[in-house]
Amino acid sequence: MSTIHKIALTFIKSIGPVMAKNLLAYCGSAEAVFSASRKQLLQIPGIGEKTVDAILNTDALKRAEQELLFVERHGVEVLFFTDENYPGRLKNCFDAPILIYFKGKADLNHPRIISIVGARNATDYGKALCRQLCEVLAPYQVLIVSGLAYGIDVTAHKECISNKMATIGVLGHGLDRLYPQIHKSIAQKMVLNGGLLSEFPTLTNPDRPNFPQRNRIIAGIADATIVVEASIKGGALITAEIANSYNKDVYAFPGRTNDVFSEGCNFLIKTNRAGLINSANDLIYYLGWDNEVKEKKKNAQTTLQINLTANEQKVVDLLQNGQMAIDEISIVTNLQQSKLAIVMLTLEMQGIIISLPGKVYKLA
Repeated sequence: MSTIHKIALTFIKSIGPVMAKNLLAYCGSAEAVFSASRKQLLQIPGIGEKTVDAILNTDALKRAEQELLFVERHGVEVLFFTDENYPGRLKNCFDAPILIYFKGKADLNHPRIISIVGARNATDYGKALCRQLCEVLAPYQVLIVSGLAYGIDVTAHKECISNKMATIGVLGHGLDRLYPQIHKSIAQKMVLNGGLLSEFPTLTNPDRPNFPQRNRIIAGIADATIVVEASIKGGALITAEIANSYNKDVYAFPGRTNDVFSEGCNFLIKTNRAGLINSANDLIYYLGWDNEVKEKKKNAQTTLQINLTANEQKVVDLLQNGQMAIDEISIVTNLQQSKLAIVMLTLEMQGIIISLPGKVYKLA
């Protein structure tokens, strides 16, 4: 299927994502849409005279040629919704864009994707929550998505860069510009380990209506959306509402009742539009990631125990119940302190147990 025809389909103003998918279902491909006759196009339900005129006009194809030159020159990936590497989670949303532009290295079908949204005028409390959230999620190899806006968005992106996490910014304009410009250096770093994504072509300005539109991508591309801080009329609430319409998980941090930027979060929780989380650990629990990590840990311990001596196995079995002091271990295992010291040192050197203050030990 011709890339030019795919791009051209998005330049016909009267054709949105739903109508485009309808056209493709009837015609079979983007190229076939443009080669169809007037009579054939008019037989498609929902397609009127004006839309047919726009399809038969060559302006969209000419504009698509210009766009293709830009993406080839700047290493931008064009992803059509029938492509294998188009974000699968997003594809399942009824109004998903039929085509997106992506510049970066992240896997848009990463096993774990979380969207983080919040107030542009975020408080220090909100930014601290956001940083803690990203920091705790880092070991779980999560891809973080946000909108590269002021406040919570850019805080999430910066923290991901600090923790060497992949992060994607979804933009409300074309990839030939950046808004706000002050975030250019952050965006450049994101491209190296994450990326920038947009459904908008070049020459698209960051106009106000574009941002609610891009929010559906932020909501649709992730497993869950986290609202860190939000006023009652903030864009974060729009994203949360869209995520709910997609039957996606939404979570929010609660705040004080008289805080303007907690009002939106509290409203989402109060109206059962979002689950309450007090920390990243709550999110990990709700998504079931803690069970996966425990299972991996258990399997790793089982593998390590294959070559243990009888005394070493005694200690490991004992510590399965929790941490214990060296004196308690000696009494229960009936091992002399001198022998036990060697056992404990061997287990610690193998990374099976950890020594805590006060001669207390636990499994690693």
